[in-house]
Amino acid sequence: MGLELDYFRGQTPLDEEEKEGLLIPTIATRSELDEFEQQNIEHAIQWSIGSSFNLGTVLTEDFVRKVHRRMFNEVWSWAGEFRKTNKNIGVDRWQIPLALRLLLEDIKYWHENGTYPPDELVLRFKHRLVSIHCFANGNGRHSRLMADILIEKIYKLPVFTWGSATLSNNNDARSTYLLAVKAADKGDYSLLLAFGRS
Repeated sequence: MGLELDYFRGQTPLDEEEKEGLLIPTIATRSELDEFEQQNIEHAIQWSIGSSFNLGTVLTEDFVRKVHRRMFNEVWSWAGEFRKTNKNIGVDRWQIPLALRLLLEDIKYWHENGTYPPDELVLRFKHRLVSIHCFANGNGRHSRLMADILIEKIYKLPVFTWGSATLSNNNDARSTYLLAVKAADKGDYSLLLAFGRS
């Protein structure tokens, strides 16, 4: 019997081939998967805290993939690889490299021209990154860590608090976060800005 997962609102289901990439065969439930993924993510956060990055390093496809790999490489064989299937969210799988390149170029331009204040620039980046949905799993968590790296390492500001709750759980903070993302989908970033610092 394979891995059977329940999904909360806003989570993207894995297909069977993606589930076969699970590196820990004893995982059988969503809570066990969440626990192992969180341990892996903690290692990635420690790596990011202890590292120095510049804008030219962070705003590359290689770095975007490296962060995802660092976050999930102990759990999924495909960590850091762009998804090979289309999902209920995100661009077509073939458009991922181009959409990501355009996003990274936009962020460089916005940074160089002071288009937005740092928090807004970084949260616009996070929102578009999760909208592209580069990976089979973990896109929300990945985009939040990318945002934290950008705000801390490039702008020398505190990382975001993201409602100070685990957003992978089905809780009030997750509902507030999803509402903020949906507002950002329509061009209103005020809720996401407030949530990021709540």
